[in-house]
Amino acid sequence: MRRPVALRLNAALATMALAAATGVVMSMPEASAATGTATGYATQNGGTTGGAGGQTVRATTGTAIHAALCGRASSSTPITIEVEGTINHGNTAKVSGDSCNTADGVIELKQISNVTIVGVGSGAVFDQLGIHIREASNIIIQNVTVRNVKKSGSPTSNGGDAIGMESDVRNVWVDHTTLEASGGESEGFDGLFDMKDNTQYVTLSYSILRNSGRGGLVGSSETELSNGFITYHHNLYENIDSRTPLLRGGIAHIYNNYYVKLNESGINSRAGARAKVDNNYFKDSKDVLGTFYTDAAGYWQVSGNTFDNVTWSSPGSENNPAGPDPQSNTTVSIPYSYSLDASGCVPDIVTQTAGANKGLQVSNGNCSPQTPTPTTPTPDPTTPTPDPTQPSGTNLSIGAGSDGSSKASGTSFGNVRDGDMSTFWSPAGSTGSISIKWASATAVSRINIREASGSAGSIGSWRVINGDTGAVLTSGSGAGVIAVPRASLSKITFEVVSSTGTPRIAEYETYAG
Repeated sequence: MRRPVALRLNAALATMALAAATGVVMSMPEASAATGTATGYATQNGGTTGGAGGQTVRATTGTAIHAALCGRASSSTPITIEVEGTINHGNTAKVSGDSCNTADGVIELKQISNVTIVGVGSGAVFDQLGIHIREASNIIIQNVTVRNVKKSGSPTSNGGDAIGMESDVRNVWVDHTTLEASGGESEGFDGLFDMKDNTQYVTLSYSILRNSGRGGLVGSSETELSNGFITYHHNLYENIDSRTPLLRGGIAHIYNNYYVKLNESGINSRAGARAKVDNNYFKDSKDVLGTFYTDAAGYWQVSGNTFDNVTWSSPGSENNPAGPDPQSNTTVSIPYSYSLDASGCVPDIVTQTAGANKGLQVSNGNCSPQTPTPTTPTPDPTTPTPDPTQPSGTNLSIGAGSDGSSKASGTSFGNVRDGDMSTFWSPAGSTGSISIKWASATAVSRINIREASGSAGSIGSWRVINGDTGAVLTSGSGAGVIAVPRASLSKITFEVVSSTGTPRIAEYETYAG
């Protein structure tokens, strides 16, 4: 049984004054975006831009955050929510609406896309209240503190995770956050940064994770291997027992992080996971890299790391430390560009830049801090097809009609246009077609095909057809965002030509822009 974290929070966080008891949501005169641009794997699969290009609102309570999400024209309408003050159970209530799915006692980013939450002013503290991202995409969380979220005891929130992602999550950038607990599982806390059930293309950067039994995991079991493409860079892990992170399957890129006082184990690569571990600094820690607590091996590629007063245990049937002389046992190809700080200066640059309320400073690639200017993010040029640009505007499928060539027992054509990722349409076989239709001609230039949980990657080749004329607008392979020649039509059809199994389409979104 693992011992609880010995060290508690070293300093009290300042109490934030609320602008009003119930919170305020104010329209701002101009749209704004989080400072800087996404990095790492969050730049892939279409990129991560959050609420860029949409309305900006201000919120001082959790209820106001939910109200901002629910007040959008659709669940994909871009929005930036600037948060100031303390968000807690007392001011976080469920809000209902067609563009949201919220709950009491947790910030719920569920079945939505194109959202930025950024701390401003005197700071944003989510006190004993976690942030839950589920069936969502294109999310940015920046410059906030999340502390003391519990899964047992009182009050509980978000399963005990400070930030937790699950169920078909794509493209999340978490940047300049402070995630902290006051102990381990026996004190009621769980992970600080967890991902499971098909979560991919995530970056955690310039953040502090401290005083917890568990830093975070990727995958909830040895057989739950649908997660991956995660980047961790320029983060401070301090006084953590284990999971910095725990990787089950998938690929992770871990560079320029500063690890201090990892009490039991650190980067735990298991069940076929592959980690590229570059130019990190490990200090006063134990078993900072390897496969631990399982015989399901994982792998790593190492270079440029510094091991300062690191101890290593002896190998065993369920214990395979990489040290005392860590060597690579795999290779990992990284599809995006990045600059490595030398490991020797990592403690200094991470201490200066990581965490909330540090001025959002980043490294210039030469171990010196700099403040990035606000920009409109653009997708990384290595982003795979289909079209890398995220759709914007209202999802025209909601409220439209639908039909198709066939459907399997228990599914419905309407399941692809209801904004609910838990329902889906499936053809009777491995191929078939599904259409969105309107009473009058509607301009469409982009569609988004979203596969249901457990079937991601099953769609092979496809065609998009003008339902009015029968003309093929475009063709390709794989689900996701697809650009089509802008056309005014009353019916647009997505035809699955081939698949690796029975496809399941949870959402068929259509957009004018």
